Amino acid sequence: MSASLSAALARSRRHLPSKRKLDDTTASPSSTSSISRTCLVSNPSSNAFPSSSLVMPPLHFFVRTSSKTLVVHAHPSDDVNSVIERFCRQSPTSDYRLIYQGRQLQGEDTLASCKVQPDSLLHLTARLRSTRCPRAWQLANDICHPRDPYLLDSLVKEFLSLCRMQTPEKELSDHLDVFLLSGAPVALVKFYLSHTSAPVRVVADRSIRLFTHDPNQQKESQVKCLPIILEFCRLLSSTAGRRDLLYQSCRGTVATLLDFQECRTVGPFCQPASAIPQLLPFAKEMAEIIIAGLSSESMLISSKDLTEFSRFMRALRMQIQDWMGGVGPMPRVLYYSNLNACSTSSSSSSSSNNTHRQLDGWIHALYSTYRELIEKVNWCLKKLNTDLTYGKNVVGESDTHLLGPSCILLVLTELNHFSDIYEDAETTLLSVLTAHRVPLNALVRHAKRQESFCWLLKHRDILDFESRRNLALMMFPEGRDDYHELHEMLIDRSQLLAESFEYITQADASSLHGGLFMEFKNEEATGPGVLREWFCLVCRAIFSPQNVLFLPCANDKRRFFPNPASCVDPLHLKYFVFSGRIIALALMHRVQVGVVFDRIFYSQLSGRTITLEDIKDADPLLYASCRKILEMDPDILDSDALGLTFIREVDELGSHKVIELCPGGKDLSVNSKNRDVYINLLIQDRFVNSTSKQVAHFAQGFGDILTNAKEQKFFFSNLDLEDFDRMIGGSEGAVDVKDWKAHTEYNGYKLKDRQIGWFWKVVEQMPPEKQRMLLFFWTSVKYLPAEGFGGLGSKLYIYKSSESQNRLPSSHTCFYRLCLPAYSSLSTMRSRLSMITQDHVSCTFGTW
Repeated sequence: MSASLSAALARSRRHLPSKRKLDDTTASPSSTSSISRTCLVSNPSSNAFPSSSLVMPPLHFFVRTSSKTLVVHAHPSDDVNSVIERFCRQSPTSDYRLIYQGRQLQGEDTLASCKVQPDSLLHLTARLRSTRCPRAWQLANDICHPRDPYLLDSLVKEFLSLCRMQTPEKELSDHLDVFLLSGAPVALVKFYLSHTSAPVRVVADRSIRLFTHDPNQQKESQVKCLPIILEFCRLLSSTAGRRDLLYQSCRGTVATLLDFQECRTVGPFCQPASAIPQLLPFAKEMAEIIIAGLSSESMLISSKDLTEFSRFMRALRMQIQDWMGGVGPMPRVLYYSNLNACSTSSSSSSSSNNTHRQLDGWIHALYSTYRELIEKVNWCLKKLNTDLTYGKNVVGESDTHLLGPSCILLVLTELNHFSDIYEDAETTLLSVLTAHRVPLNALVRHAKRQESFCWLLKHRDILDFESRRNLALMMFPEGRDDYHELHEMLIDRSQLLAESFEYITQADASSLHGGLFMEFKNEEATGPGVLREWFCLVCRAIFSPQNVLFLPCANDKRRFFPNPASCVDPLHLKYFVFSGRIIALALMHRVQVGVVFDRIFYSQLSGRTITLEDIKDADPLLYASCRKILEMDPDILDSDALGLTFIREVDELGSHKVIELCPGGKDLSVNSKNRDVYINLLIQDRFVNSTSKQVAHFAQGFGDILTNAKEQKFFFSNLDLEDFDRMIGGSEGAVDVKDWKAHTEYNGYKLKDRQIGWFWKVVEQMPPEKQRMLLFFWTSVKYLPAEGFGGLGSKLYIYKSSESQNRLPSSHTCFYRLCLPAYSSLSTMRSRLSMITQDHVSCTFGTW
């Protein structure tokens, strides 16, 4: 546990009030009346309301010069120049500066407006001609006391230009510090708040915005300006208010700069102790804006506010994690006792304890913000559930700049991060999600692509299949519509696997993220339909037994796992990288290829341990043997009747090998006490050790296509095998002709035309494999999505063709369009459809 977190926890425990202390601090009725009588006696003339004509008492404070410290007696209404004049009778006051709490006081300001406290210490300094930044001081002074206020923006431009010329980082920081120490931000804000001259206000507005939107300013120098922009935010917030457009512009700039890693090296953000108090007010402010938006009837929040909310929360979270030293979350006693400690501490507490309470006060303040947010989200989900019950459409977007209730997912994403900070945050969030499954799934199903939502997959038991699929697909690149950004391929059908391998493996992974555009040599067709056909054909080749990369399961020929003997091909590991890329690209393009993985292969990809039940389909004989050993009578097994030892015998490539499952395995007999260990080691060697390289290279290829390659294991571990089957394999059941007809529309034909009646009659009489071939010829889809034809995303179309009856039907697979000539008889229709459902016809487009 970090020193900061340990100290805070110790203080929270020390401040927990005991029952005795609570009893001691509780006033009795008699003591209360006694105090009241005393007050009345000591101030018999006091009224219920204070007098408005109270005279401000004199102010006593200290001023430190270069050689000594002097006591000064002044009135709060005295201005700063009058105080300086007491020390510099022989020279103008403009040559001196009065510094209070690291800030230069303006000469015309009163001591009261500067909030100078009794017994405080001020520093009197002279501006030396030999200062390191003489020009910067001169410009800052001109900004504070301009001869012509209409030239303020020119002075600020010159100052920023001077800063850009400072190449060493230290000199740049020194120049920017001059701007702060001189009080220039205060002067600019005063001009901005001027009610006497609107043009001056406009010039001041333009001058301040030079720090936030200067096109000539590089990122590094703008990040260095962060303390200045923070000062503008502080001044504008307390004067103009948070609804002021200039303040909002400065706040937005701060949020943007916080995304840069370099900001962690700037001024107040170098240490969590100084950064957290700076960031917390912004985070609380944005949380209040989010809560106000969610409280409205439409629950609309601007995308700008959501972005700033996320950025401030992320920056605050990073600083808190640094403060915690990588240990977390904080124990519940820390943030629950924090408020009690503050409320029960006596007025006689030491100043050091007060300082600690101020430092740790953010713990409870942030937790209170978290509670307010999650209570509001809970209310919104409850309201959405009611709206969905009554059939309202609440998940769509109403404006390009405004997000509807789907913004709740963005707020939930930020709340999810609190589980790393507060001990009970994860449990609280999970209870809200569980209580509102219906609206949550509705939001996720309609959510736009947002990779940050994928954390919801950790709670997959709450989500339905469509929601899980949508979240999983968000982990892939979106692809691009621009033809020039697609990865082009020209494939010869006779060299399908070899040429596809070259195109995919030699390509940089990032070039595949834009999508694919492919053509078959000497064929006219292009587009999505051709791409879907290529995926199906290349997957059929990859998983063909002739290529020795994968083996089919004995009990389910549609399921595959890596072949331990694939090393007969010297390029086998590269082909596994290729296979991983192909499967990921098929998911990215939402193509079902009719191939699914066996449970042992999927478990390896997800990092799960393989159990005996997992090998049931892959090797039913080994499964049955292991099951018999586990069920065998202990006495028979201990008698060594089976003669089993900790070895595995392998016949591979014409040679016989004996593999020890553990050191000394040849001499270690299997008995009733170690049979579980023996079976686990046997499964580990048979299905894990023998294929670990193949699985690792497949995972590498799959990760190449994900937006974040490191999320490969997260993808598989947070999806069930059944979900993956439905996403990549599609439906393997018989084609539902009734559903097919319901999703088909006609152009040139009508549903009652005899050709349409003959067509569906022939289709209904086809065997299932022929129906799939017809569907493949029509759409390049051989395996339907799990939802059937409704999951294709488009209707199917039958167009009336003007071609002769001697011609075969043709198709435009990109548009799911079948062009059907007006055949004159049922027999002709049957003959023509029979021809196009032959394998060699349905897989070939027109040639040149």
